Amino acid sequence: MTKEEKYTYWLELAQYDLDTATAMFSAGRWFYVVFMCQQAVEKLCKGLYTIYLDDNVPKIHNIKTVLSRFKDKLPTTVSEDILHFLDSLSAQYITYRYPDFEYKPDRLTSKSEAKQILEKTKEVFSWLLTLKP
Repeated sequence: MTKEEKYTYWLELAQYDLDTATAMFSAGRWFYVVFMCQQAVEKLCKGLYTIYLDDNVPKIHNIKTVLSRFKDKLPTTVSEDILHFLDSLSAQYITYRYPDFEYKPDRLTSKSEAKQILEKTKEVFSWLLTLKP
């Protein structure tokens, strides 16, 4: 596979996850909105990783760490706002992926939080799409 094909593979997965986040919002599944938002951004960053570096994409879920490995090659700088958002998504992913025994999915995220995260994810996702050379 070429770099372009690998990027397209990751992009398709990322878009599917973003579409799933939107569907989960419509279904009132706030927990899964955030979970799928994280997955969408992570996969798009991994696609960019294949373009800017190589196909040895790290098997980690910290989006900021993935992005930091190639951000010096980007045509623009990554804003502090975006970096903060990526940290937040990664932290929520870990909380959702590895809950403690008091875990209640419906208590982790409210509708307004899910809406805000989904909107910000769409904004960041669109920005990430502009980074492909």
